[in-house]
Amino acid sequence: MKKQISSVLLLLLFMQFSIAQTKFISVKGKEIIGINGKPFLIKGTNLGNWLVPEGYMFKFKEANSPRLINEVISELIGPAEAKLFWKKYLATYITKDDIHYLHQVGINAIRIPFNYKLFTDEDYLGSRGKARGFALLDSAVKWCSNEKIWVILDMHAAPGGQTGDNIDDGYGYPFLYESKDDQELLISIWTMIADHYKNNATIMGYDLFNEPIAHYFNAQQLNPLLEPLFKKVTNAIRTKDKNHLIFVEGAQWASNFSAFGKPFDKKLVYQFHKYWTPVKQDVIQSYIDFSNKYNVPIYCGETGENDDKWIEDFRLLLEKNNIGWQYWPYKKMDNTKGFVTFKKPENYQLVINFADSAHTYFSDIRKNKPLNSATVIKDALYEFIENSRFCNNWPNENYIKALGLKVVEIKNK
Repeated sequence: MKKQISSVLLLLLFMQFSIAQTKFISVKGKEIIGINGKPFLIKGTNLGNWLVPEGYMFKFKEANSPRLINEVISELIGPAEAKLFWKKYLATYITKDDIHYLHQVGINAIRIPFNYKLFTDEDYLGSRGKARGFALLDSAVKWCSNEKIWVILDMHAAPGGQTGDNIDDGYGYPFLYESKDDQELLISIWTMIADHYKNNATIMGYDLFNEPIAHYFNAQQLNPLLEPLFKKVTNAIRTKDKNHLIFVEGAQWASNFSAFGKPFDKKLVYQFHKYWTPVKQDVIQSYIDFSNKYNVPIYCGETGENDDKWIEDFRLLLEKNNIGWQYWPYKKMDNTKGFVTFKKPENYQLVINFADSAHTYFSDIRKNKPLNSATVIKDALYEFIENSRFCNNWPNENYIKALGLKVVEIKNK
């Protein structure tokens, strides 16, 4: 009898172990494998402009990074009010209603760009503290879990800057690759994130950092530093988390895989981005060749920002080659190149005009700041937030159809 009980217990333990091994999305050869054991083709979007605001989505030409956008808003309404603005912005721009809607239209995965500063004591978007990043991401991950949508966490802005342009919120050069301190901070943050989410099956994986090494810089000097850094970060993550996928992006805006050699982890996915290219096989063939050579999965983590015909044609090209996609972005003001859009606020042009004016000297700020318009400016900024609220959005129907997804009505309040 004892022998039978022991056998049953061993069987139960084995079954629990087997379930634990299959509840996470994984990889096998060139395929991403879903929790049902079958190939999983990513069809999703990016929550751009939420945790990493971008100037062009605020209609700004010059103030194009979070730091510069915050300077504009602080100069217009003061730093104390700017803090309140960002607090409301972060709580409004993306909510569970947005995620529920994305489930309804038919997407299966969301990439969430974030700034490393959310996991430090550095001031960012009006607050500081290591816990705020987890507070924001935990909410989004929970919403996605409720809707059965998988999540890729994307460090869009890494310490020191990984790109050398506005998207990394840095200082105009990819200092990350040459700074030991920045690399140590990068590794410590990813280790902390991996430890926090190691048992969370809603997380598909970790996108270590976005669009490395812009084309402005010396690729011969910097590209050889890319894969070794990816290896260091991955090794650190694996001390805490062996469950999740690791996403690595090619050099030069995630377009160049020549910096990569033989895969260094069993759960790697290689990511490329493509914008404004001809819809031709040779545009993606080098990535397919890489996938065939090393028997690894590839996928397109960012694409879009084009007319509906291009959106559909490129999506079909990707799917024809069994390549998953996440179109950029989900939401954007006064624009049809996204899933949903919202109205430009009244008097918002005053904000744009100031943002696009000179800010080099304090005399520039005084000269270009709208006179006697403090209340109007504040109202315009807060109207931006209110208009961005999901219930005040409307779908870009032709864009959604171009992605082969379902058009769902948004019931405005």
